[in-house]
Amino acid sequence: MPMTRYYFDLRDGGGLAIDEEGMEMSNFGAVQEEAARALADVIRDSLRGHNFHQIAIEVRDGDGPVLEVAIAWRSCRLDS
Repeated sequence: MPMTRYYFDLRDGGGLAIDEEGMEMSNFGAVQEEAARALADVIRDSLRGHNFHQIAIEVRDGDGPVLEVAIAWRSCRLDS
């Protein structure tokens, strides 16, 4: 089965971080899983010190954009 190279770019409040290497994947389901996994990793790493977040993984292949996985959330302390 032919493999396609996909690039997982990160967009957040600071701009766009381009994936220069990419990953070869055989099907779109694997691409979706990798994008969700990458987004979860970024969220886990960015929870400290910020109150509002908007983060997206923008996936592209050699022909252009194919998928975006995004989330926005706000965190605030609730004192009793």
